[in-house]
Amino acid sequence: MNKHLISAEHLTIQRIEEIITKGYKLELSDDARQRIVHCREYLDKKIATNTKPVYGVTTGFGSLCNVSIGSDHLAQLQINLMMSHACGTGDRVPNEIVKIMLLLKIQSLSYGYSGCKLDTVERLVDFFNNDIYPIVYQQGSLGASGDLVPLAHLSLPLIGLGEVEYQGKVMSGKEMLQTMGWEPIELASKEGLALLNGTQNMSSFAVWALIQSHRLNDWADKIAAMSLDAYNGLVEPFTDAVHQVRPHKGQIETAERMRHLLEGSEILEKPKSYVQDPYSFRCVPQVHGTVKDTMRYVESVIDTEINSATDNPTVCPDDDIIISAGNFHGEPIALPMDFLAIAMSELANISERRIYKLVSGTRGLPSFLVANPGVNSGFMITQYTAASVVSLNKNLCSPASVDSIPSCQGQEDHVSMGANAAIKLYKVVLNTERVLAIELFNAAQALEFRRPLKSSPVIQQIFDAYRKVVPFIINDEVMYPYIQKSIDFIRK
Repeated sequence: MNKHLISAEHLTIQRIEEIITKGYKLELSDDARQRIVHCREYLDKKIATNTKPVYGVTTGFGSLCNVSIGSDHLAQLQINLMMSHACGTGDRVPNEIVKIMLLLKIQSLSYGYSGCKLDTVERLVDFFNNDIYPIVYQQGSLGASGDLVPLAHLSLPLIGLGEVEYQGKVMSGKEMLQTMGWEPIELASKEGLALLNGTQNMSSFAVWALIQSHRLNDWADKIAAMSLDAYNGLVEPFTDAVHQVRPHKGQIETAERMRHLLEGSEILEKPKSYVQDPYSFRCVPQVHGTVKDTMRYVESVIDTEINSATDNPTVCPDDDIIISAGNFHGEPIALPMDFLAIAMSELANISERRIYKLVSGTRGLPSFLVANPGVNSGFMITQYTAASVVSLNKNLCSPASVDSIPSCQGQEDHVSMGANAAIKLYKVVLNTERVLAIELFNAAQALEFRRPLKSSPVIQQIFDAYRKVVPFIINDEVMYPYIQKSIDFIRK
């Protein structure tokens, strides 16, 4: 059994991918346990000896921060917080992202700046290790006081409320606890706030999107190389000297990648009567490379975020301070998520243009990539579908982070809308995957018309694997199953 120790050591996005995809189980390290216990003991002592109100611990929340709460109501205050804030709506957050959310919440609480009890964090570990997925809804967070609404839904099952999915069945939190033989967690002061404050919903979408974006950028280069060879394009624009005079890192990397992918192609060796390709082929290094550079920037920001304590108030036992501030605010990651959505949309945008060229009946390819166009419409409508998806992406790329709607009677008067940026990014990534899959469908079809010449060994290997799941189209067929098979191909 693979095991990951939760600790203060740096957690990378690559490590998260490994934990999620390879079925790792989590365990709190001794250091994490000590941090959690130390912070809780400090907080309990502070509450017992401090006469001054502490936000969210001995007061109400938001604009109710000036309402003091008696000691006999501190636990109920946390329960009420969780129940009242569970106002999610819309589609469910996918289980694979909920799993990341659990991991990131456990990681954040383990630093010992949140005041949670050890048994609360251990129960979240139990959820993760037993594939118990709290039902979380996509809509409801302003991305300001953290992801209050989605994290309320994530946390409700701890006390036997809300719903979860377990072993493919949706059940109540109470039923889940009974099934597992667990007692509800008895929340102490500050715990509800520690669970609900934080950016783990936004961050989980961002981590998922970055993992997928790396995969899709890799596929975009491969598919573009196949399309270029199928279009009988030129390799000269990828010459290293060209890119050294404009030395953007992603541009240089992509040009080198294209040269490698196309090395040994019989089609490229054939003399050409033209000296230029359309931008969608010629400028792959400039466009795909910019996406790589954008991903690097966004990953650097998200990397910092997932290694942070983001709830409120921040409890620092060693400094003897409990301070209500704003580490829950989603602005640091809202803007980068909008930026990544724009970048991924461009990856789809240029892909659709290559599809258009492949079906346009130029460079010796038949119209719509069938031998007998007219009777057959061939791949005509695949380009329509790609264009539709690309257009939708453009609509989704209007930045969410430029908006702010005051809430909580004006106490929370500037919000990041980072959760909306996360949802849009999620949709754009999925749409980009669909467009790239459609390009692969077209590129493989077009490559057949270059026979007996072959593409490079790398591209031929991809082509041969693809042909095992999607055939060459001779006459018109129902096309949508092949689009889905193409999506599944690049997903696996």
